[in-house]
Amino acid sequence: MNLQSTDFELFALPVGFAQDRATVDMRWKDLQREVHPDNFAAQGATAQRLSMQWSVRINEAYQRLKDPLKRAAYLCELHGTPVNAENNTAMPAAFLIQQMEWREALDEAATVAQLEALESMVSPARKEALQLCAEYLDEKHDYIRAVAQVRALMFIDRFSRDIEARLDQMDSMDRGQ
Repeated sequence: MNLQSTDFELFALPVGFAQDRATVDMRWKDLQREVHPDNFAAQGATAQRLSMQWSVRINEAYQRLKDPLKRAAYLCELHGTPVNAENNTAMPAAFLIQQMEWREALDEAATVAQLEALESMVSPARKEALQLCAEYLDEKHDYIRAVAQVRALMFIDRFSRDIEARLDQMDSMDRGQ
């Protein structure tokens, strides 16, 4: 193993957006077992410290590989097209209008049913963004378009988390009464 390897090399996976989650999970467990500090107890503190570094590196790679959004952003970066979401917030007007409409609907939602209905509208948009990421990354190798989809997916995921937070808030209010 090499600390400078890409996440895909480290996990012995093909470089690409499409990944089997069970395979990623299995490979993570295998790698963690391989570098566990207990395996190096007889070799001294330096070997154990190195195994800890490996463990951290493996966990960081796992976090990127298991999450489609992080994996897509990582692939874009590997191919010289970083997402730079904090510096590049330009999005197509239609997408921004949709986001504003969703935000208004979220602000106006007063019931669990309304929030769940909003969530059911967002879910297909997320699925479509993931499909486009796969197409641009794995089929067309169009990393500029992939970056735009990653950024859209970031918006969608953040909005989904906001819906979940509102649902949790309503749930805790119901239990408090």
